[in-house]
Amino acid sequence: MNPNAYCEAEDFQHGYEMEAANGSRFIKLHVNHFRRTKIGELATMRDMCLDNNGMPVRRLCEANNATATWRQLVNVTCRAGSKLSRGLNQLREEMLGEVHKPVILTKVTDLLSQALGQLAPVDVYTTAQIIVLLVDQRVNDAALSADLVNICSQLMSSDKHVLLLSAELNATNTLLNKFEDYMDALPQQFVPRESCGKTILHEGIESANVAVQIVNYANIGVQALISSNLSVFYVNPTCDNITGMAIYSATSKDRRSAGGDFWYRFLYANESVHRLRSESDLETATYLPEQLWRQLRNRGASYLVFKIYAHDALFVETSEQRIRRPGGKVLSITIPGFEAGELPGALPFVLRKPEQLDAVGGCGYWNYETWLDNGITTCNDSNEWDTTVLCQAQHLTQFSFLIGGSYWQQEQQDDVQLQSHEQLLDMLTLVGCGLSLFGLLGIFLTAALVKKWRDQASTKVLLHLCLALSLQLSLFGVLSVDDWTAQISLEQDWNRCLISGAALQYSVLVIFSWMLIIAFLQFQRYVTVIGVARPQHYILISAIVAWTLPLLPTLLVVLLDDKSYKPTEYQLNSHTAMCYPSGYGLAFGVVLPIALITIVNCFMMICIVYSIYQALNPRRQLIVQQLRLSVLLFFLLGLSWIFGLCSYLHLGIIFSYLFCLTATLQGFVLFVYFVLLNTANRHAWLKLFCPNQMRMDVPRRSTELKSMTTSSTNFSRRTQS
Repeated sequence: MNPNAYCEAEDFQHGYEMEAANGSRFIKLHVNHFRRTKIGELATMRDMCLDNNGMPVRRLCEANNATATWRQLVNVTCRAGSKLSRGLNQLREEMLGEVHKPVILTKVTDLLSQALGQLAPVDVYTTAQIIVLLVDQRVNDAALSADLVNICSQLMSSDKHVLLLSAELNATNTLLNKFEDYMDALPQQFVPRESCGKTILHEGIESANVAVQIVNYANIGVQALISSNLSVFYVNPTCDNITGMAIYSATSKDRRSAGGDFWYRFLYANESVHRLRSESDLETATYLPEQLWRQLRNRGASYLVFKIYAHDALFVETSEQRIRRPGGKVLSITIPGFEAGELPGALPFVLRKPEQLDAVGGCGYWNYETWLDNGITTCNDSNEWDTTVLCQAQHLTQFSFLIGGSYWQQEQQDDVQLQSHEQLLDMLTLVGCGLSLFGLLGIFLTAALVKKWRDQASTKVLLHLCLALSLQLSLFGVLSVDDWTAQISLEQDWNRCLISGAALQYSVLVIFSWMLIIAFLQFQRYVTVIGVARPQHYILISAIVAWTLPLLPTLLVVLLDDKSYKPTEYQLNSHTAMCYPSGYGLAFGVVLPIALITIVNCFMMICIVYSIYQALNPRRQLIVQQLRLSVLLFFLLGLSWIFGLCSYLHLGIIFSYLFCLTATLQGFVLFVYFVLLNTANRHAWLKLFCPNQMRMDVPRRSTELKSMTTSSTNFSRRTQS
């Protein structure tokens, strides 16, 4: 071993960003350590050190005049990471020592299961490094296989943006490659030749992990580890001539259950591929025909390993152009003992076509950078109604049906385009909120300026709604600043996060309570005109109801599901954190009340518009007035949130744009209608700023007011009749 090919271990001092009890921040110096590292490799520190993006600070060992030299790092200030990140990092350090490896993997699975949905990119990276150490130390123990399957299965459930960021550290490819290597080294332990015709129990494997189902058919040459996202099948064809697997989405008499996630059956070397394709509910299948298996056996092959990935979460592309992506399960086929290279014959495999009608594509394979289709034959002898496609290849890797050129693929899987949409939506939201705050300020100033308008009952209701809107927009602005996000990320003030999230939820529900009350009052005014008798102090009663009723769902979420307010690790590390309900708290504490109120308001608006249409003559001027009233009611009653509900249901990016363009402008639209388009309010402002001009316009205004009074009287008579 050439010592000049390594950068020697070195201590390294850096700063940790900390927060004091009073909320102020300070930098604490810390002595960390870089281990001995080979030239050309990036090293991480012994103790967790994360940059502002939540990524580990790494240092390159580079060659300088044929000597290994550490690249210079200057003024490094970082964060220690979350409790989960520090725990995984500690397990990685233990893996370098003499600690019992099964204990470490069990601890990793426990940590990941407790933090489901809260993983950060560094957690994926650290987990991948643990598996690298396990493989490099050649700990080929079948008893660890269930834990490895469970770890990869849990990581496949991570947020796709987290996996995308971890791919920048090559974490997903490393994890995938090392996992496959470890599993491919175990068939002799699972299905040895001596197990044929005998029942062999592996006690260590059977009790390894409850999240992984162990299938033991070693007597016929098959054993498997099955989980919700990932399954591994080991096959010894010598025992019973089994050379393949078929996966189904529904049960049948000849299929075995995989715990309800899918069903499977073993395929023999003499199977008919055409009969196989005709079977109902087939998801994916492959087998080695007799002639191909005989040729491979003569070249040293003894075992087959099939891995079924439920989706392509771990197959993250590093290329900028994403032309094609998998539309279903990923099938991995390996033959331990057979040297990598071209197969002596074609290997058939069947893949299910995606259900999207506009999905076009064919069979492809993964090369640890992107998905390709060269060297893969997609048999086009099927008609458009077939649910599966037959493919053939002469090499071994991971295969899947690739979708390309469809709107569905672009909308669902183009992450770069999605990020650009998010940036534009954020900009539209900020501009809309700014205009609304300006409009709300204008309404409050108008109420202070025009006493007659301020004393009207309808104006008092409007001012309550504007106050609720101001509260929501102010909270949103405060919680969106970077300083607040940084404070949340330190995880030292959970109560503050809970209070702010509950306050934001409460403000939204108060707005909808007032919009429901306004809708009911308008319904009484325009639809049930005759016999309307509003109770005394009805505005006071409405205020008590609107400001107290939203406390009920807010307190229920706080008491029953307070953890739903906590931002995910991805949000914390990407500085998009906001304390707001998620999961069931969001669905039942926010979306459900909003949906019910929006449906009721929509019904009452239809009744109001229809009633006015019946009362008005179809003259052009009155039609314009009706359209103006309809637009006002649309914003006043919060019907723009229909677009928000459609966006929540993932019905398309267009609804997100419509929601941002309408909901955030609510305060500004109210200002336009109740101040700028209101003759009395507009003249009050003009009189304040241009008193001389207003004196000259007095005769003309008198004529306009007389005309408006006449029209109003006629309209009132029509509605009352």
